[in-house]
Amino acid sequence: MQTLLLFFDICIAFSLVFVEGVQSVQYDELSTLLLIKSSLIDPSNKLTGWKTPGNAAGNRSPHCYWTGVRCNSEGFVERLDLSNMNLSGNVSYHIQELHSLSLLNISCNGFDSSLPKSLGTLTSLKTIDVSQNNFIGSFPTGLGMASGLTSVNASSNNFSGYLPEDLGNATSLESIDFRGSFFVGSIPSSFKYLQKLKFLGLSGNNLTGRIPREIGQLASLETIILGYNEFEGEIPAEIGNLTSLQYLDLAVGRLSGPIPAELGRLKQLATVYLYKNNFTGKIPPELGNATSLVFLDLSDNQISGEIPVEVAELKNLQLLNLMSNQLKGTVPTKLGELTKLEVLELWNNFLTGPLPENLGQNSPLQWLDVSSNSLSGEIPPGLCRSGNLTKVILFNNSFSGPIPTSLSTCKSLVRVRMQNNLISGTIPVGLGSLPILQRLELASNNLTGQIPDDIALSTSLSFIDVSGNHLESSLPYSILSVPNLQIFMASNNNFEGQIPDQFQDYPSLSLLDLSSNHFSGKIPESIASCEKLVNLNLQNNQFTGEIPKAISTMPTLAILDLSNNSLVGRIPANFGTSPALEMVNLSFNKLEGPVPSNGMLTTINPNDLIGNAGLCGGVLPPCSTTSSASKQQENLRIKHVITGFIIGVSIILTLGIAFFTGRWLYKRWYLYNSFFDDWHNKSNKEWPWTLVAFQRISFTSSDILASIKESNIIGMGGTGIVYKAEAHRPHAIVAVKKLWRTETDLENGDDLFREVSLLGRLRHRNIVRLLGYLHNETDVMMVYEYMPNGNLGTALHGKMPLDPAFEESVDIVEWARRKIRNNRALEEALDRSIAGQYKHVQEEMLLVLRIAILCTAKLPKDRPSMRDVITMLGEAKPRRKSTCHNNVQNPREERPIFSTSPVIGLL
Repeated sequence: MQTLLLFFDICIAFSLVFVEGVQSVQYDELSTLLLIKSSLIDPSNKLTGWKTPGNAAGNRSPHCYWTGVRCNSEGFVERLDLSNMNLSGNVSYHIQELHSLSLLNISCNGFDSSLPKSLGTLTSLKTIDVSQNNFIGSFPTGLGMASGLTSVNASSNNFSGYLPEDLGNATSLESIDFRGSFFVGSIPSSFKYLQKLKFLGLSGNNLTGRIPREIGQLASLETIILGYNEFEGEIPAEIGNLTSLQYLDLAVGRLSGPIPAELGRLKQLATVYLYKNNFTGKIPPELGNATSLVFLDLSDNQISGEIPVEVAELKNLQLLNLMSNQLKGTVPTKLGELTKLEVLELWNNFLTGPLPENLGQNSPLQWLDVSSNSLSGEIPPGLCRSGNLTKVILFNNSFSGPIPTSLSTCKSLVRVRMQNNLISGTIPVGLGSLPILQRLELASNNLTGQIPDDIALSTSLSFIDVSGNHLESSLPYSILSVPNLQIFMASNNNFEGQIPDQFQDYPSLSLLDLSSNHFSGKIPESIASCEKLVNLNLQNNQFTGEIPKAISTMPTLAILDLSNNSLVGRIPANFGTSPALEMVNLSFNKLEGPVPSNGMLTTINPNDLIGNAGLCGGVLPPCSTTSSASKQQENLRIKHVITGFIIGVSIILTLGIAFFTGRWLYKRWYLYNSFFDDWHNKSNKEWPWTLVAFQRISFTSSDILASIKESNIIGMGGTGIVYKAEAHRPHAIVAVKKLWRTETDLENGDDLFREVSLLGRLRHRNIVRLLGYLHNETDVMMVYEYMPNGNLGTALHGKMPLDPAFEESVDIVEWARRKIRNNRALEEALDRSIAGQYKHVQEEMLLVLRIAILCTAKLPKDRPSMRDVITMLGEAKPRRKSTCHNNVQNPREERPIFSTSPVIGLL
């Protein structure tokens, strides 16, 4: 009995000790959480409840009820979820003391430090999510020891180094997501042991090497996202063993070889993105066996051969994108029988023959682009049968026949682009009544008749091009009243009559081209009310009268061509001082009088003024002061001749005397002559040119100076003239900008050279490189790399938005400025999907936007110096790559990070 009582007492004692031990551990975890909090920055005060309780005796585990903390039944911390709390700072190494932690979620915050190595000691972890931050350094090793680990999400960070090899030991893993960082190296070979893995996301890194054949052993894989890396070689045929695979994204890389026919064995495969690689060979007909395919994008490769008819067996196909390959042959007729097809992209290939006649009749077709092929035949009449068609892009083909009248009732249309075909007939009535049609491009066809009056009633059209047809009659009177019209081109037709005098109602027009027609009458004065007009081309018509004086006051007009007309009178006196004018052609008119000597007219090419017999002065021969002959003038002329003869004889006598006198003085003067010549030549010689280069160059100052001539001018702006300079040994092309310098500029020369030196050190993929500069005592020439594809000014001020969300048809710079002028929140200009809900992200974006507005000021003097721009950009450095949405982070979500086809947004 005594022994039994003794045993009972010992058990009670041990129980008390165990309970006290548990309570001690629990208080240790409370302290650990407070230590973790102490290393965090919490501007939103999300963790204000994390503090030592005032009465510890009342609750043995108070930390279990703190924000983001959950404990198991024994009172130990099991879940720590601090996601979407705007936290930053450091993750404390003390986190290793939470031995029972099975879930750690700190996603969607602002961490920009490295993760502690001690994270790898949390062997009870089942889920870890550190995505949507800016973590740097390598990802901690050791998590392979967590035998129950099922999910690792570290996407959208700035991690570097190699992928953790030891994760291959965590054989319970179902999801690995390392998308959107800077990992290097190859896919770890140990991953082949992850037989339960369903999701593998590694896109948007710097991974290299080949896709391992062992990937075919991961029988549970449902999603593979490896795009936007630098993988090379072929897709392993073993990928055909992944019978559970539903989503395959290998887009944007260096993969090559043929597309494996084994993909056709994957009956559950719904999405294949292989675009922008180097794949060759033919599209395997076996793909037609992957009957679950919904999205198939093989664009931007080097695939050849014909489109296999088996593709038409993919009854679930919604997107088929084969653009920018080397495909030939015809478009399979049975593609018109696909009942779910929404997007068909076949442009930039070598396809021939007609489109399927029933295309669009059986499917909800939204986007059709077959441009830049050799297709022929008539346009299918049922493209908009479903009422969903938004874009019809057929340009650069040989389509013939009329424009289907069914398109004129397709209210979903946004773009119609059919230029450069053989389309005949008339423009269908009704296109102007379509509520959201923005672009109508019908140029270079065989259209006849006239522009329908309803086009002039459109409230949505911003771009109309009917050039190069056989249209006739006059323009609809109200065509210039289309409220959102930015570009109107009707050149090379047979239009006649006068231009409708409606320009005061034309607020958005930026380009007007009516050249090569039969327009007559005067150029309307009201054209000057087009405050956004950049390019006006009226050449080769029959315009009469004078050049409207108000044209010289147009604030944005940069290009003006009035050549080959019958204009009379003088060039307006202030014409050369037009605020933005860069190129003018007034040749072959009946203009007269002196060319004004101001602004750009002082450097105009004389060929732009020829064919005007009465013009003189400026860059042309001087004006003559003679008048019509009269008897009195004739007598005066005779007197002048006699007087001139007497004066001439006197001069000859004087020269004779001077000659003989000179011979006498020669010897005395000779000794001084050599010295005088040397001094005179030195004082009048131009200062030598000096070439300062910021990198190794293959041309000399002589090469550049030899190219500074009028025939090499490629542009002109507020700060100088731009020339194209070409050196031949070795061959090199550069752009040279000769600056216009005032007296003030000459005095501040040192400041200019410091600025130029700073520009020479600047390197950015979106900024043209400054290779060096040439200077002497008075002039400076900047030497840039030559860019053949236009300039930033045209992209910003010449291209107009197509998205109706912009509300007003203006260029993007003016759109942003209007928000400031109208006291509207500049935040409206931000993309909400990027700015998200976070204030600091919005502030950074607004800073950069304001810098952009400063840099795009109309006048160069109003723009900040590059030194100031660099300083401002340094203060507005972006802090994150992407954001979370609706406080939910789905590790299987493909859209946010480098994983979608270029046109998937339509769907």
